[in-house]
Amino acid sequence: MKVTVVGAGNVGATCADVLAYKEIANEIVLVDIKEGLSEGKALDIWQKAPIDLYDTRTIGSTNDYSKTANSDIVVITSGLPRKPGMTRDDLISTNSQIVTGVAENIIKYSPNAIIIVVSNPLDVMTYAAHLTTNLPRTRVMGMAGILDTARYRAFLATELNVSPKDIQAMILGGHGDTMVPLPRYTTVGGIPVTELIAKDKLDAIVQRTINGGGELVKLMGTSAWYAPGSAAAQMVEAIAKDQRRILPVCINLEGEYGIKDCYLGVPVILGKNGVEKVIELQLNDAEKALLETSRKHVKDVMDAFDKMRKA
Repeated sequence: MKVTVVGAGNVGATCADVLAYKEIANEIVLVDIKEGLSEGKALDIWQKAPIDLYDTRTIGSTNDYSKTANSDIVVITSGLPRKPGMTRDDLISTNSQIVTGVAENIIKYSPNAIIIVVSNPLDVMTYAAHLTTNLPRTRVMGMAGILDTARYRAFLATELNVSPKDIQAMILGGHGDTMVPLPRYTTVGGIPVTELIAKDKLDAIVQRTINGGGELVKLMGTSAWYAPGSAAAQMVEAIAKDQRRILPVCINLEGEYGIKDCYLGVPVILGKNGVEKVIELQLNDAEKALLETSRKHVKDVMDAFDKMRKA
């Protein structure tokens, strides 16, 4: 199993480190445009193998995609991070050019790869990668819902003072301010969360989850990396090990939830072929309305990207 991570910044390096530590792949290739960065981080990860006791080989490459040839899975984290005051949509012009260039190189050397996009704005960057590679939608997906649900579950664990391991949750929609947390599908050790926490506190946690990325940008001056990198690694693991896990990922919808030609986060079965199946939840009217709001927002950003692409 060979995995390539494009972008050796904080998110990409974290993803590669988690994959190496858990021995998900035999070989991990880190690629970056900055001279020496990927080589240095790959070497650093390899040098801790005797300490953490893993065999995964990590190598780095400065913009040489020939080293990525025949990768089974590729994670794209390249792009500018979000700065204070910026929305994800502000990043569309620059990051779409970066992701498109990366996708062209990936498909050239690894035409059979499954691609996971982490770059922001996530939904439209997944669209850009899909357009560029022309792969089936089952093999081009975005990492969004796993990160969002992780934040939601972490906040709930803190409020309830319980283990986050026992909390299951689902979040739909775009990766950003219009995501759709679903308290109705949230359980703690099998118990509906609504039986354990007051509505006002639950509503506050939902809102904090929606603003989760922005909260970290305000605190650190840049985007998060530990949780996003780990979330991408979880997707790689599900595919590499054919775990058939039910996880929320961004995919092009083709009629599911009554939506076509829009990239949104929905629950899927993730296995060796990528997205094995899209799962349709039975949403109530309020949830459907929130998902429609999210769809409109994402479609607006997609349309903006289309105009830039055709200009």
